[in-house]
Amino acid sequence: MKKISKQVLIFVVFFILIGLLFSFASGAGKKVEDISLEKLVTQITNNEVASIEVNKEILSIKLKNGAEQKSRKEPSESLTELLNNFGVTPDKMTAVKIDIKAPSEGELFLLNILPFVLPIIIIAALIWFMMRGVQGANNKAMMFGQTQARDVNKEDKVKTKFADVAGASEAKQELTEIVEFLRDPKKFTDLGARIPSGVLLLGRPGLGKTLLARAVAGEAEVPFYSISGSEFVEMFVGVGASRVRDLFKKAKKNAPCIIFIDEIDAVGRRRGSGMGGSHDEREQTLNQILVEMDGFEVNSGIIVIAATNRPDVLDPALLRPGRFDRQVFLEAPDLASREAILKLHAASKPLAPEVSLHQVAKRTPGFSGADLANVLNEAAILTARLNHSAITMAELFEAIEKVMMGPEKKSRIITDEEKKIIAYHEAGHAIIANFLPGADPVHKVTIIGRGQAGGYTLKLPTEDRHLHPKSYFLDEISVLLGGYLAEQLVFGEVTTGASSDLRRATDIARRLVTDYGMSPDLGLRSFGDKEELIFMGHAAHDRDYSESTAERIDAAMIGFINLSRAKAEELLATHRHKLDLLAKVLLEKETIDKPEFDQLMKA
Repeated sequence: MKKISKQVLIFVVFFILIGLLFSFASGAGKKVEDISLEKLVTQITNNEVASIEVNKEILSIKLKNGAEQKSRKEPSESLTELLNNFGVTPDKMTAVKIDIKAPSEGELFLLNILPFVLPIIIIAALIWFMMRGVQGANNKAMMFGQTQARDVNKEDKVKTKFADVAGASEAKQELTEIVEFLRDPKKFTDLGARIPSGVLLLGRPGLGKTLLARAVAGEAEVPFYSISGSEFVEMFVGVGASRVRDLFKKAKKNAPCIIFIDEIDAVGRRRGSGMGGSHDEREQTLNQILVEMDGFEVNSGIIVIAATNRPDVLDPALLRPGRFDRQVFLEAPDLASREAILKLHAASKPLAPEVSLHQVAKRTPGFSGADLANVLNEAAILTARLNHSAITMAELFEAIEKVMMGPEKKSRIITDEEKKIIAYHEAGHAIIANFLPGADPVHKVTIIGRGQAGGYTLKLPTEDRHLHPKSYFLDEISVLLGGYLAEQLVFGEVTTGASSDLRRATDIARRLVTDYGMSPDLGLRSFGDKEELIFMGHAAHDRDYSESTAERIDAAMIGFINLSRAKAEELLATHRHKLDLLAKVLLEKETIDKPEFDQLMKA
């Protein structure tokens, strides 16, 4: 539409210029009186006319008193014949200076030739614009199947290096070998080594897959083509495969080089799943990727790096040796890595002298690199809002909780009864967590809402753990049920505030039975195929057990929950006075930190 409006504007301007040209050519200068031929004859007879200039049918009259007039005659009749017909005597005519003006070449062109040439010019211009539009459409059609990949090393002025990536030392080592091979391939080929043709970066969102790819682009001194998996897929079948061919064709011309495909699961999903038929656009694109990576023709010097957080849905042909034969798993950073990431992101931020990034790292278990960067950014924003000059621990701890649960809702108006229920609910969580040996220590209890929670109890592990025993999960269920049971113990009924706790407790119980094989009644096996197929927005699981087994799974889940419930009820009944004390202090102060909480538990 923009192009069409631009062409219409050009035509309008063109016609305006033509009109102005005609107006200037036919303009008569200053305004003069227009008289009839009878009056002209009378003035000649009275010897009032000094001269007459004849320009075709236009008569420009100049009187002896200096006035100017004009009149018109018939084009086919001369002025002399006209005056004779009006009875003007020859002596009167000889007294008037008559000047016959011949038309100029410009007037001859405008008045005689241009009326015939102008339509031809307009038609030719119209045809030219139409041909140009068709040519542009053809060019776009020809470019539709071309790749949209861009060379990052050419376009990006500020390059990311491996030094800009903290943590993930194993992943950086794997990718450093790729960069070294591209810089000095003889070092590897002399030993008979073959560099992997494909490297697949795996991990949940925020762990730095794309950041590592940008670091490879910054370290490698070769072309680095970056494209998203979704950019291959279009509504027309065959376009994705065409773009894959064009991408590898461009890469071959610039080899050695690197191709980075982000979110490859957009085109690399398992074939034959019945989603979209067997010949849909996605599968044709995947087939072309498989052929280009390891087909009949050898692609030496081209290394493909891809990233995804859904390795379970990828086609097995992508993961076989010769294609993505090296897989780099990225996990949540440990304590040392989190501290290194925080130091990297804090380099450009003013920190107060008392700030300990080690303490911040201890309070952020499970955080990804993106989460940690967000924590420091939120802390900087909060510091600016408070008009402080440096970031303190208070802002950092506030930022951690904001990233975890959302901003505080201090303006939320709740009744005294609701406030009391929330206080006992959170006190129930905290009491159970404090007296169960397998639960994480309590660091904060508050009845100030964040996000969708009316209050929360912050528990943090003392160290990073990767393996958890059965007792840990049972204690976690007891902690989750603590708020529900405290409400029931104190008020005789429960509220809707425990809904998320019950959902999480049920999920833990289900995983104990179906994933971890920790149910003594059901044996050492898992239940349900964990390969997910998304159909109509829902995850479809393959159920590999009978209906009777499903009933036993439900019974085992309920058994785990009841076991944890009994333990929590016993603790609440034993420490009822501490439950009341903690709820009372929460109603007074709204927030209790770890030192004060520990003192209350010792009372």
